[in-house]
Amino acid sequence: MKKESQKAKKERASAIVAALEELYPSAECALEYDGDPWRLLVMGRLSAQCTDARVNIVCRELFSVYPDCNAMAEADLPTLEKLVYSCGVYKVKAANIRDFSVIIRDRFDGRVPDTMDALLTLPGVGRKIANLILGDIYKKPAIVADTHCIRISNRLGLCDKKDPVHVEKTLVPMIPPEKSSDFCHRLVWFGRDTCMVRSPKCEECLLRKRGLCTHEET
Repeated sequence: MKKESQKAKKERASAIVAALEELYPSAECALEYDGDPWRLLVMGRLSAQCTDARVNIVCRELFSVYPDCNAMAEADLPTLEKLVYSCGVYKVKAANIRDFSVIIRDRFDGRVPDTMDALLTLPGVGRKIANLILGDIYKKPAIVADTHCIRISNRLGLCDKKDPVHVEKTLVPMIPPEKSSDFCHRLVWFGRDTCMVRSPKCEECLLRKRGLCTHEET
């Protein structure tokens, strides 16, 4: 099979973006954070190795007990651990969200940082969560290399490795900056509806029908 040129791959990526916009006109984050930057940061941390649906359920009670950054900074750790227990790795996650709430309160005057470098200084915050904040909250170009993004971009032949940083940096020049954050949200919905881990619905896939997918159907 002839290797695809970077120009051709970028053109195909543009067509993929357009097709996903057609499938999912409203590119909403699956986490129900009500527009609050700090809540999205907390939910992003809890979502590691946990479903967004579970995080949404857990955070309804969590935010009723600790509604904002100041309240979380003063949280009782054992109580907090119990509240986030079902999200998995609960001790580490509880410590992280309390500790970064303290830092946001004391170092950033209660405002979630708006740069990659500053976000990466927060406990438990890596590039995936930082890009989520930059894209959703601050409307900056951002590729959120989560499990859906990694799996689907590889299946589509846009990437050839599973490393999150590689996927992020590979997609950045292919996806229009102003569409990058919404593109990642659409990949999440597409990954749930059609391009699942097991038994993807290749026969129903709009991208395959338009010749945009390189994945070998099984």
